[in-house]
Amino acid sequence: MFNVLMVVYLLVSIALIGLILIQQGKGADMGASFGAGASGTLFGSGGSGNFLTRTTAILAISFFALSLIIGNLSANSAKEDDSWKSLSTGPAQQVEQPVTQSQDKIPD
Repeated sequence: MFNVLMVVYLLVSIALIGLILIQQGKGADMGASFGAGASGTLFGSGGSGNFLTRTTAILAISFFALSLIIGNLSANSAKEDDSWKSLSTGPAQQVEQPVTQSQDKIPD
């Protein structure tokens, strides 16, 4: 289930990036409102803005929802052999290592 959600999350994020890059800025709407070749477009003079805006909003909502779901699933799937839990299981053991004196002496 987690892997399927990650694939869907990746596809939604790529689609969201693509739709944002396709959209035109607000300054480009002036020419379309005066009929500068907008009659021959696929969505008409104002249709593409509404379509792209709504699709972007739907993808953004699904992106945030998937982010919350994936975050919740990954937070609740902690492993049993977590190293932080083993720190509080008992007293720490001391390891004694013999101190060896080196034969090389540093001149003063």
